[in-house]
Amino acid sequence: MILPTKHIPASRSLAAIGGEILAQIEEPRAVSEIWERVLAARCATGQGAPLPYDWFVLALTFLNSIFAVELSEGLVVRTEGRQ
Repeated sequence: MILPTKHIPASRSLAAIGGEILAQIEEPRAVSEIWERVLAARCATGQGAPLPYDWFVLALTFLNSIFAVELSEGLVVRTEGRQ
């Protein structure tokens, strides 16, 4: 689930989706804006499997648990790492 396996393609792994999310957070953004930007980027690259919202939320939660992002004043912000 976190990493791709024989049964979970890379496009559905939380690590890969997390990378797609991080690519869209150059500045603090609302969760809904990140969701729309990730979907638009996936459509632009022609990735086959659609991304369900629950997988997006799981990937965002995964990023928060490894201190890659945090919520600040209602916006998702990239972190430079744990201090």
